[in-house]
Amino acid sequence: MVVLLLFFSYFVTYKKQTKMRKIEHIGIAVSNLADASLIYEKLFGAPSYKQEEVASEGVKTAFFMNGPNKIELLEATNEESPIAKFIAKKGEGIHHIAFDVDDIVAEIARLKNEGFIVLNEAPKKGADNKLVAFLHPKSTNGVLIELCQEIR
Repeated sequence: MVVLLLFFSYFVTYKKQTKMRKIEHIGIAVSNLADASLIYEKLFGAPSYKQEEVASEGVKTAFFMNGPNKIELLEATNEESPIAKFIAKKGEGIHHIAFDVDDIVAEIARLKNEGFIVLNEAPKKGADNKLVAFLHPKSTNGVLIELCQEIR
């Protein structure tokens, strides 16, 4: 019984400390959204469930579901877009990993306090009805991390 109580106590404490609930999606930079979408439609056996443009980021996106997993394809809409710069430097491929958070403002503050380089002091509107913020890859072993919170 004592072991069970200790395990439960650890589990409740761990759950309270966990700020990133799950991987929300994996972002993939592509040169041509229409061509890449055809590839992913064949791969998953289903079309994208949503396409939209995020003018503030200079991207067009297409979202695909595969079971519980989500993939976001990103195409630059202008040469100054972060996606255009990424593709010019590294080529097409995995651009970022996004994590679902419950309170993006608190999570930005927590991660900044932990020493991460936060690219957005305040969250901004992103694709797929999300507030988003990014962590610089210099502070995350070369991986661009996106924080996502559903807009309520």
